[in-house]
Order: sequence, then C-alpha cells, then structure tokens
Amino acid sequence: MNQLDFTEEVTQFADVILPIPIPRLYTYRVPREFTGQLQMGARVIVQFGKTKIVTALIARIHNQPPKQYQAKYILEVLDDTPLVTRWQLELFQWISDYYMCHIGEVMNVALPSGLKISSQSKVQYNPDFEHPDLLTPREKEIIEEIKAKQSLSYDELARFADVKNVYHLIKSLIGKRAVIVFEEVREKYTPKVVRKVRLTSFFADPENLKTLIGQLEKTPKQLDILLEYLRHVPALRDPEKNTEGLLKSTFSKNDELSDSSLDTLLKKGVFESFDIVISRFAEDTGTIATMPVLSDSQQRAVQEVTQSFQEKDTVLLHGVTGAGKTEVYIHLIEQALESGSQVLYLLPEIALTTQIVVRLKKIFGERVGIYHSKFSDNERVEVWKGVLSGRFQFVIGVRSAIFLPFDSLGLIIVDEEHEASYKQYDPAPRYHARDSALVIAKMQGAKVLLGSATPSIESYHHATQGRYGLVELKERFGNASLPSIELIDIRQARKNKAMKGDFSSELLFELGGNLERNEQTILFQNRRGYSPYLTCDDCGWIAKCDSCDVSLTYHQRDAELRCHYCGHKERLPKTCPACGSTKVRTQGFGTEKLEEDLQLHFPAARIQRMDLDTTRSKTAFQQMISDFEKGETDMLVGTQMVSKGLDFDKVSLVAIFDADRMINFPDFRATERSFQLLTQVSGRSGRRSGKQGRVLIQTNNTQHPLLAKIITNDYEGFYAEEIEERQSYAYPPFSRVIRLTTRHIEQQVAEAASKKLATLLMQKLGSDRVKGPETPLVERIRNQFLFDVLLKFERNLNLKAIKEFIKETIEEVVTLKDFKGVSIVIDVDPV
Repeated sequence: MNQLDFTEEVTQFADVILPIPIPRLYTYRVPREFTGQLQMGARVIVQFGKTKIVTALIARIHNQPPKQYQAKYILEVLDDTPLVTRWQLELFQWISDYYMCHIGEVMNVALPSGLKISSQSKVQYNPDFEHPDLLTPREKEIIEEIKAKQSLSYDELARFADVKNVYHLIKSLIGKRAVIVFEEVREKYTPKVVRKVRLTSFFADPENLKTLIGQLEKTPKQLDILLEYLRHVPALRDPEKNTEGLLKSTFSKNDELSDSSLDTLLKKGVFESFDIVISRFAEDTGTIATMPVLSDSQQRAVQEVTQSFQEKDTVLLHGVTGAGKTEVYIHLIEQALESGSQVLYLLPEIALTTQIVVRLKKIFGERVGIYHSKFSDNERVEVWKGVLSGRFQFVIGVRSAIFLPFDSLGLIIVDEEHEASYKQYDPAPRYHARDSALVIAKMQGAKVLLGSATPSIESYHHATQGRYGLVELKERFGNASLPSIELIDIRQARKNKAMKGDFSSELLFELGGNLERNEQTILFQNRRGYSPYLTCDDCGWIAKCDSCDVSLTYHQRDAELRCHYCGHKERLPKTCPACGSTKVRTQGFGTEKLEEDLQLHFPAARIQRMDLDTTRSKTAFQQMISDFEKGETDMLVGTQMVSKGLDFDKVSLVAIFDADRMINFPDFRATERSFQLLTQVSGRSGRRSGKQGRVLIQTNNTQHPLLAKIITNDYEGFYAEEIEERQSYAYPPFSRVIRLTTRHIEQQVAEAASKKLATLLMQKLGSDRVKGPETPLVERIRNQFLFDVLLKFERNLNLKAIKEFIKETIEEVVTLKDFKGVSIVIDVDPV
C-alpha cells in the first residue's frame, strides 16, 4: 500500500503599514495566488474600513490570524521586489518611536506621492437592473453610453451629459439601481514615454532600401523624410543601427519636412513607430570638470576628517564663511564613491541646491541624483527607483532625502547642520533630518560629516566633549579676508533726522557707492510681504486674521492682506472697517517694501527679490541665482534664503535690517539663531580675494553684547557664554525637551485640557520637569486655541519609559468626556 503525502495548505498573513494615523500595524490575509511571493517592503493595495482603498507597505509576513478582527484579503500586489529596504523600515520604526508619532504618518511623509495609488470613482451598468421603464429618455442615453464604454468616470459622465453638477444625475441612477459606483485604483507614477520611428525589417535590408529610394523620387516630400532619417541613422552602412530608430519629434522640428508625408510612409509600412521609456533626467553630455585643487588648509581639513573617522562616526567641520567647505566635501565624496559606497549630501533649503548641484554635476556626472519638493511626483519616483537600481550612487537633497532607499551608505554630509529647516514642524512626524541621519549612519555603518560656520550649540558641545570629532577651518579660501562689520545707530539717526523711510542716510550713501563701482549688494530683511500689518491712525484698529491670532501681512503686488499661518487672503480695505476712517496705513516693512523703496532711491538699479513669494516655481531660484552670478542684478533683497550658502564673486556689501527683532525674540534659542543668521548673511560679502567685503547692520542698540561677538566673528566666545546659560537653566544639550500642545476650538476647553495634562504629568514626573501650561506666542491658529506644556528631562533618565507614560497620560486626557475634540500635538526636541 502506497502512503500518500498530504500537505496542509498554510494560510499566510501580512502585517502592513497603513498611511493612516493608527497606533498599530494592521493584518491582512494573503490571497492564495500570492502565497510565498510577497516580500517585506513591497507595496500592496488594501481596503481599510468600509470604503477606503490605500497603498500599504508589508512590514511582516507570518501565519497567525488576528484575534480581534476578521482579516480582509490583500486586493493587489504592486511590487515584485521590495520598493522599501529593510533599513528604511527600521528607520520608519525608529522615527515613530523617538518622535512619538504613528508609523503610518512616517510612511506618508517618506514615500513620494507618485508611489501611492490614487482612486477614482467610476460608474458601471448594474447587470441586475430590471426596470428600464423607470428611466427617463436622457437616462437611457446615458446607460447606453456606459454600456458601450463599460464604465465612465464622474468627469466623463458630466461631459457626455453636458451638465456641471453630475452628482444629482448619479444619485438618481443609483436610486433606480441602474448603475453601480466603484473605485478604480491606479498608480500615480507614469514613466516618461517618447515615440520613435524606424524602417521596417524589409526596407532595412540595404538592397531593398536602395530600390525604395529610387521609387520615392516621384514623391520628393516622402523622399525628404527618408533621407532625413538616413542622415541620422546610417541604415545603408549599418542596418543594425536601424533597430534604435529616431525620435519622431526630429521630423516635426524641421519646418521643411511634411508631417503628412511621414504618416503616409508609416501607413505604407516603410516605417514603423514604437514607444520607449526614457528618464526624465536628461543625460549630461557636458565636459566633466576636474577635482578642485585644495589649499593647504583645505588639504589639512580633508586629512583631519579622514583621521577622525578612524575613531569617531561623526565629525563636525567648523569652518568660517567662505572657507571652502564645499571643496573639502567634494574630495571626501570622491573617496566614498571610489570605495563603492553611496553618499547622501543634505542641504537645508532648495535655494542652496541650485548652485551646488551645477557644480557637483560637473564633477560627478550622471552618478548624481537630486531630490526635493520642487520636483514633480514622477521625477521624485525616478530618483527613488534610481537609488534602488544603483543608477544614483550620490544624492543631493533636502530633509526628505533621508527616506530614500539607500542600502550601502558610506558617507552622509549635513551641510549648514545648524539650520532649523532640517526640522519638520507640521504635519507629523516632527523629525529632525540631521539627527535622523545619525541614526541611519549607525544602521548602515556610515560616517557623518556635519558642516557649519556657526554650529548648533548641541553639535559643538558634543564635539568639545569628545562625542564627535572636531575639525576647524579658520581662514577663508584664496586669502580672502572676513568682511568688516559696522553698526548703524538708527535711534540716533532718527534724532538727527537722517532716516529716509527705513534707510539711514549712511546706508543709502554706501548703497549708491557700491552701485557706482558696479559691485553687487545683498539686503537682508527676515520678513516677506510689503508690511507686517495695517492699522488705523484714528481708532487703532489692526487688520487681523479671523482664524489665527496674528495680524495680516500686506502684499502690495496683489493688493491683498494675507495670513502667513493659515493662508487666508482678503482685499485691502479702502476705509477702516471699525470706524470708517480713511487714515488706514501700513506699519513696518518687509522685503516687498524694501524692493519698492530701493527702486525709488536707485531708479537705474536692477533689483531682484528672493523670498517665498518670488520663488514658488521650479526654476525661479535657478533663474534668480543665474542672473545674479552673471552680474545682471545689482541688488538682491531677501529673507533668510539669501543667508544659506550662496556663493557670489561680486558681492562686496551686505545690509541687514531689523536685527533687534530677531535678538529679542522670546525663545531660549533666540540668541543662538540670531548669531547664526547674522553671521551667515554677513558671510555672503567679500568671498573672493582682493577687496574686503563690508556688512552694515541697522540697529537700535549698538551696545548689545551679541553684536560685539558677531563683529569679531567670535563663535567660541559666544558659545562659552551660551553654554553656561544653558547649563544654569537646564536647557539642551543638558536636558531633553518635549513640547505638548493642546488644541481646541474653544479656549476654555483647550486650557482646561492642558491644565489636566500638566497635573497628571506632575504627579509622576514632578513640578521641576513639567512647565506650564502657557499660551504660545501665537495663541490661535486655524480657529484652534493653543496651550503649551513643556517637559524637560535629565539626559540620563529612561526616555523610553517616560515617553510611554506621556502617551498613556495623553490618551487618558483626550478620552475624558469633557475634552472630546481636543487634540494634543507632541513635538520631541522642538527647535
């Protein structure tokens, strides 16, 4: 008797990450046809809830069904191989744990939109429909169209029915059970396709091709098409070349060639057309530049960084503005690439990428990928897939680039590491790209180089305490000297009636002189718009946002008032809405007003403005920087965008406005930020050898001790004072800080919830570690009132246990009946 082998079929389940803010992974049943084929990191389509169709990521595959619910089937598998690496899944989990957010929120930020599916509502005929007599004549026509096309989208149905509001029509058909509405799921990413033409195999034969040429002499226009093709593709000499074909657009670009003649040759079977997928990033056929020659101090810095990497995983490169840190980076990047490792170069702003990308592309060619939010969804997906395939060994990007699918990183460079732009504020995850980069490097055994002329207090402290290596570049490249910095006392200037609007006479004189010498000027004002607020001289009314507790900023170009928090816009009132007075005027000044005033003072000057309003388009930065580099702009007015790493040869003067407001901002980091920002923007002046650059700072307090440190470029002195103050008040780096913000549409509810939260936290953590609740600087945003509770912990405490307690306490508060609708935002390591 033969013994038969019976094997039991094993049901597989997958725990997936959903792009939804839920605390846990969700389990789905794997369909039989996919059993044994799914891999961690692949995307799948699943249904969550009754109607929601979403893209999910497989985090774990196992054989245990969920105990609390019946697992639904995975609907579709999008990837044969993982689109997300195991390193990325580990990073997602770390960010979720450390920054106290849901892993789905991390996934939502990490994956470019093009890798998430979208769904579109469509209508199809109901095969069980039994009452056609219920339909109106118009509805019968629509049903016939739906049958003919199998299904129609809402937009297609609206066009066919020629109605603006199609929903009532669909509602009627659903009510009569004539149609079924369903969601068609499709991937957003579409590869770039171009059409080519080539000779069919018969005419690609040289003998047949010669015969064809003779025959086409009777139709000269068709012969011109063929000869144009042969000019680009030498099929007579090399028939194999014909396989590659020629772009169809080549013919249409030539006005002397007839499109209809090409179509005729295609119909005759002389040519055939075919599509190919190409990259959205054109190959750079330009000359590859040589590696930059290093100065003695730069060469020494490269050697010291390399030596420090033998002992430390992280090194801080502290170099003065204009020291040539980029050249040091280039040599270290080349070393890493030669070893076969990947490199990630992080920059805080898109504005910085323009100049540096051009430079690095000339040196590293097609190995370089660029990743930032000004790229389209499809372009970002191509970079993602390019990293996975190995096409891009080296990526330059902003903070979101930390989520790319690297698997063999050797070096991460965080340029301008002090910048607050590396921190995400909203929405969750509120992560810091610099700190996350350190975690990625540890996971993959990579080294991290932090670079800055004005390092963050935390990073410099870690370096001086031996946690990081420290390498310093204290002189500018090419013997260029640091700029001289002078203070202009505008309080005294006002007394002497030496102010013309927002400009002192001294500053106007210097600006005019710079213009006459054909030298360039940067003017820095960290407020965009025309004026910070609008007020009435008679009754004191100030234009405020209805949804936020802030004044509306006046933007003259569009003649409107805008809220920079919620985006609300309204027209400029002709009279005061409160008292009817016509004495409504602007107060203060932003970059738009500076630009206008400069044009009045210097009509012949070529002036450009660089702020969020003027750089919204993809190429705006590049064009503005290109014009400035070519000398086609005399004066560049800008916000903090102009302070970040821009390198111009002809800038000999920098003017700074409103420094007092930055210094006196009510925040424990205000002094640090002011030193960094003012030093960085000052560093744009005189970056080439020869003439020393100048910086003029207009201020009401020339005796402020911070300004003295900025004038002498005394970072060490500034750090010594700041670190002593941080230690005395137990602020970072001597503590960890978590800010909890309660939000609710009713002020009393938000305040009560915040007090309850603080009380519960104090019971276990103590009053020394729990501060507040306090109202933030802006008390209401988008109609929600805010209250902050600040938590400060010693660095040696069990942070994981504390975070678990915080989560439990928040859950206890928000589930109380009195606090229904309250949300609590967690910000770990706020900046």
